Amino acid sequence: MIDFRPIWMISGIFLLVIGFGMLLPMAVDLAVGNSDWQVFALISGIVVFFGSILFLSNRGEYNEMTIQQAFLLTFISWLLMPAFGALPFVFSELSLSYTDAYFEAMSGISTTGSTVITGLDKAPPGILLWRSLLQWFGGVGIIVMAVAILPILKIGGMQLFKVESFNVSDKMLPRATQLATALSLIYVGLTIICAVTFWLAGMTAFEAVCHSFTTIATGGFSTSDGSVGYFDSALIDYTVAFFMIVGSLPFLLYLRALRGKNNVFYHDSQVRWFLTLIIILISLMTIWVWTNNIYNFEESLRYTTFNIVSILTGTGYATADYTSWGTMPIMLFFFIMFIGGCAGSTSCGIKIFRFQVLVSMCAAHFKKLLRPNSIFIPRYNGGPIDESITSSVLSYLFLFVVCYVILAFCLVLTGLDFVTAFSGAGSAMANVGPALGPIIGPSGTFQELPDVAKWLLTFGMLLGRLELFAVLVLLSPKFWTN
Repeated sequence: MIDFRPIWMISGIFLLVIGFGMLLPMAVDLAVGNSDWQVFALISGIVVFFGSILFLSNRGEYNEMTIQQAFLLTFISWLLMPAFGALPFVFSELSLSYTDAYFEAMSGISTTGSTVITGLDKAPPGILLWRSLLQWFGGVGIIVMAVAILPILKIGGMQLFKVESFNVSDKMLPRATQLATALSLIYVGLTIICAVTFWLAGMTAFEAVCHSFTTIATGGFSTSDGSVGYFDSALIDYTVAFFMIVGSLPFLLYLRALRGKNNVFYHDSQVRWFLTLIIILISLMTIWVWTNNIYNFEESLRYTTFNIVSILTGTGYATADYTSWGTMPIMLFFFIMFIGGCAGSTSCGIKIFRFQVLVSMCAAHFKKLLRPNSIFIPRYNGGPIDESITSSVLSYLFLFVVCYVILAFCLVLTGLDFVTAFSGAGSAMANVGPALGPIIGPSGTFQELPDVAKWLLTFGMLLGRLELFAVLVLLSPKFWTN
């Protein structure tokens, strides 16, 4: 029998964070005289009430969580937070249906960045701040999950980072709570630095705060329908691109750097691959856009740098409609949306390290073909890759493709065209935000989609954010047996 008490207790803590977080947009709306402050105040009280009940009624000292409890905690918490986080969208001036509100909240918590809201330039400031806060909460939750939960659950090769996360002999913080606290403080510090930098670059204080929340979280919600393109500033474009990269690097390395370890980013092969890929993609796309006379060289470099970084990191900001650049850019953007950033960051997608493992496996196999009597072992970051990790990565990649095809096919059945269905499915599972086509492309929203499609995409966001297995394992009857 599974003991649900620690699951409900921790879920209650998450709801308390969501509930108290609503006080910030309440204060903003109250300061500007917007009546939505009453909505946030009331819903905050309701969420805090339910969170307190879950926490107090299940409070106690428990042994280490079992694998079953960890899976359930991950799934349940990521369902409850958007369920309650959606309420302000329903009862505010926006008056969204619960389907749209849950879609928006899940897009926020999962840091996807897809939206059903139009008219952001005239939206109440409290709602704009709440959207940003949802992504910010989701970002820190993802970091903690990536270093404290997923390695233990051995999901998709994430056990590769278990030793790095809890290596006591390396003088890393041994306990999950201490590690989570340290990473959260780094997350807060980077957010503050980001907000100040955005303000100095030309944003208003409110815009800087909102965009810092969603940039470090690589979420992509903006305060304008024009996204970051609204500012029409090269300085802001490059600054935002830089901080999107900051949010896509392993946060554990920031902790190590603060603890006095030099060149930790340079010595990490995942970071080197990620940054090298960014440089190559920007170079290729800049040359394409420039030689096709779409922009001059300076504008080509500016727009391609921003949008390549935005899609690759899964942030989803936009400064230009890259779907109008031609067939090659469309195909490139479609494929890079699946890649994502580094494991242990707020970024999403398949993650760079899985491609590294795949390449290392292929290289070892080719060498084996040339020298059948020799032994070649796949390696990652200078060390051998255990067979359990390679099989886990391959299982993840296979399952990702299968789930993606099924989701895209289901979207086609709802009446969506091929481009919208397949790019929308990819955008949801990779947690990117904008997709392709005139409806849900970088200049559109998901508002026009049928409700069934929105629920399918919402499930796709959850599936992608929780690395597939954390959701699908619950469908196995063996999971519920001792």
